[in-house]
Amino acid sequence: MKKALFVAAASLALSGCVTLGRPFSVGQIPAIQLSKTTQDQLVSTFGQPYRRGLEDGDATATWLNYHISILGSERTRDLYVRFNADGTVKSYSFNSTIPEDQAALEKARAAK
Repeated sequence: MKKALFVAAASLALSGCVTLGRPFSVGQIPAIQLSKTTQDQLVSTFGQPYRRGLEDGDATATWLNYHISILGSERTRDLYVRFNADGTVKSYSFNSTIPEDQAALEKARAAK
C-alpha cells in the first residue's frame, strides 16, 4: 500500500497535473428540458458519460472534465443528470469553476 501511494504521489509530482473525464459542450446545457430530453439525446450531445449510477432507484449519469494542477490551478466542470423511468431527464445539475462557462451559459439562456 505504501509503495502504491508513493508511486502515485511521484507520478503526480512529475506530471504536475491530473485530468479526469473529457471536455463537453457547455452551451447545450440550457437546452436540456425536464421530462423531454432523453438519455440518448444527451449521449449524442455530450458523448458517453464518465460514470452511471442510481439515486433512490433512478438512473443517473455524470459527465465531467477536471484538470487540476499541482501548482494550484483548477478547472473543473461536471453535469449530473437524474432520469425518469422512461429515460427522460428528471433533474440535472451543472457546476463549474471555469469563468468562460458562466458566459457561455448566459449567452445560451439569452438566445432561448
